[in-house]
Amino acid sequence: MSLERPEAAPLGVYIHWPYCARICPYCDFNVVRDRGRTGEQARLAQAILADLEAQRALTGPRRLVSIFLGGGTPSLMDPEAAAAMIAAARRLWTADEDLEISLEANPTDAETGRFAGFAQAGVNRLSLGVQALDDAALTFLGRNHDAASARRAAETAARLFPRLSLDLIYARPGQTPAAWAAELETAIAWGAGHISPYQLTIEAGTAFDRAVRRGSFTPPDETLGAALYETTQAVLEARGFEAYEVSNHARGEAARSRHNLVYWRGQDYVGAGPGAHGRLTLAGQRTATVAGRGIEAYIAAVERTGLGFAEREALTGADAAEERLLMGLRIDEGVSFASMAPLGLAPDTPLVRRLVEDGLLVDDPARLRATRAGRLVLDWLTTRLATDAV
Repeated sequence: MSLERPEAAPLGVYIHWPYCARICPYCDFNVVRDRGRTGEQARLAQAILADLEAQRALTGPRRLVSIFLGGGTPSLMDPEAAAAMIAAARRLWTADEDLEISLEANPTDAETGRFAGFAQAGVNRLSLGVQALDDAALTFLGRNHDAASARRAAETAARLFPRLSLDLIYARPGQTPAAWAAELETAIAWGAGHISPYQLTIEAGTAFDRAVRRGSFTPPDETLGAALYETTQAVLEARGFEAYEVSNHARGEAARSRHNLVYWRGQDYVGAGPGAHGRLTLAGQRTATVAGRGIEAYIAAVERTGLGFAEREALTGADAAEERLLMGLRIDEGVSFASMAPLGLAPDTPLVRRLVEDGLLVDDPARLRATRAGRLVLDWLTTRLATDAV
């Protein structure tokens, strides 16, 4: 296989491993219980490898900037399977010298015991799903670890991986800004250079959705949610973390998630594994791909066609621009006005001028960027820009 030209466009690879030891009550991802599926998992690993090979034929030579093993719980995977997937991606595309290889993990003692194997496989960034730092909150969130195992896992990960990210969930019932600030301070002390605090959202069809409709608990109102968000910004900024994305904070540019920036900057990425989404530029057109959600259906599709795709759609210019807006406005750098032309958005568009005057957009002639106030109402802001520009 010929080497890529240095100017080849960047590419990310996302691999979805759908197995979980337990299904969290807030989760709406494509996941299944892990028990009794050893043979199926081996077949799925082989299907993912074949899918990557077939997608290389579609993309041609590209510059590989990131590999992300997500799920599900990819830290339940055999580290040798992860090593094979990483090696395949590196062979198929030309890897950047500082290629980021991320893996999502939960802080159970069993998974922590595999960390050394994943580091040896090439993983250099661990995203640890801590979610909360007290046992009562972890029980509410349906997690199968306690606060002590979270601390042990974070300390082990900080020794083994060059980069560590911690995921946390806030706006839990009964949570106060003071308690949340203390929780953030503890997480910072564990040594992570990247922290991703996500506000608890009630997704339709989840166990939490059913519990809210039954009246089992009531999520915090918007006022408390905003106060907790502001607490997040204040605590992390004071400790040197930049809010480079609405829910992601990094200590310096080097600590930012390169893979997530592929999404937010509208770059191409391969999606392999059941239900995985991808975005590829094919024949000069932005193309959305979605793999079959069912594990057996995905494996069968790969065996039949070489690819795991259940859907493959060339996006219109307006659709691609709208997606670029929805993703790109989440990060501090925003999106260029040149990329927003299909939506009729420009520096002098009346709607843009009004939103600048309202303090929701930055007054920038080159790029569309949300202010801190705009990030508080980002869903409303992006919807307004996408639908009311003309």
